[in-house]
Amino acid sequence: MCGIAGLWMRDGAGAAELAGTAQSMAQLLRHRGPDAQTFFIDEAAGLAFGQTRLAIMDLSPAGALPMTSADGRFVIAYNGEVYETGPLRADLERRGVRFRGHSDTEVIVEACAHFGAEATLPRLVGMFAFALWDRNERRLVLVRDRFGIKPLYFAQRDRSFVFGSELKAFFAAPRFHPEIDRDALADYLRLSYVPAPRSIFRDVAKLPPGHMLVVEQNGAARQQRWWDVRPLVVAGMEKPLALSPAEAEDELDRLLRQAVGSRMIADVPLGAFLSGGIDSSTVVAQMQAQASLPVRTFTIGFSERDYDESAAAAAVARHLGTEHTALELTPADAMAVIPQLPEIYDEPFADPSQIPTFLVSRLARTAVTVALSGDGGDELFAGYNRYRWGERLGRSIDFFPAPLRRAFASALAAVRPSIWKKFDTLPGVSRHPEIAVAKFVEILRLEGHDDVYRRLVSAWIDPERLVRGAKPDWGLLADPAVAAAVPPLVERMQYLDALTYLPDDILAKVDRASMAVSLEARVPLLDHRVAAFAFSLPRSLRLQGTTGKVLLRRVLARYVPRQLFERAKTGFGIPIGTWLRGPLREWAEALLTPAALNDGGLTAEPVRDIWAKHLDGRLDAENQLWTVLMYQAWRARWGSR
Repeated sequence: MCGIAGLWMRDGAGAAELAGTAQSMAQLLRHRGPDAQTFFIDEAAGLAFGQTRLAIMDLSPAGALPMTSADGRFVIAYNGEVYETGPLRADLERRGVRFRGHSDTEVIVEACAHFGAEATLPRLVGMFAFALWDRNERRLVLVRDRFGIKPLYFAQRDRSFVFGSELKAFFAAPRFHPEIDRDALADYLRLSYVPAPRSIFRDVAKLPPGHMLVVEQNGAARQQRWWDVRPLVVAGMEKPLALSPAEAEDELDRLLRQAVGSRMIADVPLGAFLSGGIDSSTVVAQMQAQASLPVRTFTIGFSERDYDESAAAAAVARHLGTEHTALELTPADAMAVIPQLPEIYDEPFADPSQIPTFLVSRLARTAVTVALSGDGGDELFAGYNRYRWGERLGRSIDFFPAPLRRAFASALAAVRPSIWKKFDTLPGVSRHPEIAVAKFVEILRLEGHDDVYRRLVSAWIDPERLVRGAKPDWGLLADPAVAAAVPPLVERMQYLDALTYLPDDILAKVDRASMAVSLEARVPLLDHRVAAFAFSLPRSLRLQGTTGKVLLRRVLARYVPRQLFERAKTGFGIPIGTWLRGPLREWAEALLTPAALNDGGLTAEPVRDIWAKHLDGRLDAENQLWTVLMYQAWRARWGSR
């Protein structure tokens, strides 16, 4: 796992300038790869790569990066891990390639040299973002993996081209004059992340998952998709696999064992995150079934009962026989991370689970260099609450006349959130009934099924009130072609989440949190073969009534008794709303003064209004407030740059 950066100055630059810039860009990514910092320059072309390395496979000099192909033509700067390279390596050896080491990097660069990047990519299993330089043709190719597990930003301006694993690297690049994209800011306030292909800065873009970008010597650039999840979703919807539940269970168990097993190979210590939920428990169960020694597992607990899953994780760990490490954190421990967030997430990012994700990564890094994670299970196997309730809410909109729905919504809205909060101890009730009711009230006022989904994934539904003159763009979330291709709402939500929420929120969160402490996080549930199988299942094996992950639960029950994991979905959160009324109030107030909001280009009135209502209990607005606070904190850190 590494950090990559580079620049191409087509109007010429000296070797010293190229090397200095590449080193400076890489230095800003040192946390992603503390084991080595190197660079490559092609002075005649005006190109330079900077690379930081977290050594995982082939720790010898033969695994050093950037790496040049045996024929000297291609150079690769690479971030990620590719698994199961044996067949591709054997194919290359039959063609006369003599390998110097056993790294996955060498297999990739030699495959690209022999077959071309476009033909190589479908043969790669894993997570990756890389830049490939063709010295003969002076052509640069950027590539991002299927689901966007690894990040990659780029910018083209004047006669220069810049790329990097994180935005902070761009601040060392010449001619980089960042300007906040107000449309992207509005998108962020709506979704709590900046959706691809935008970034928070105008003229800087994210390469979308499953895409490659080819830049020619004359500056011409073409972007193309090399992998697409839509055919999998459509095929599974139109003609799902004709397997019995028992046959499907056997096949998923086999696929998961293969995906997890291939991700257990490393030349450094390896472990896993374990929350006690279905996804992480499945990954750990598959690991322990294939390991000769107890697997190292890590979890964090909180003193707040509603947010603590450490007992469930410990029970699963005891049953599986892992070597388990748990750490109970106080509110002060968690809140101490908040000042670090703008540095870790150098683009505004407001998923509050970023805090526990960083904390469990930091805990794991004390003992291991690689940790397997259960991320991706919700999107593939229909685990989110919105899948369970979205379609039912849509049918309610269809059934009840609009005047009746609006009247009912007004009646519910009149009840103070503190009243709803009293119901959170009842069986089967959401941990935050007051937030669920608030969203339900807004949904009752909507017009159609897609409006329901968009509301469920939004913090600010009307961000243009905060960013005057901005034109937020729903993008794929409002693309009629999506609804036409995937008519059923549940499958459409899964598809849209796989393209948007998964890469831009979940995977970005895990990448930045783990890389901040130089920990490689691997996500076996996002093996593309597991994904293809999941999307091919009939809905009854993903979602039955209000129970999601039906088939995944069946597989896990082979390894762990159901009573250890069958419980209400809780997520991975912290009590941000409560803290904002208490120990975080002074910090928040300083960022939410009218003057501070105006300095940030935000309209103060709507923010101050919900801040006041949140403080006195008339409204639980932690999601909206957290987006504003994270933007304000980010601007305080990076605005002067």
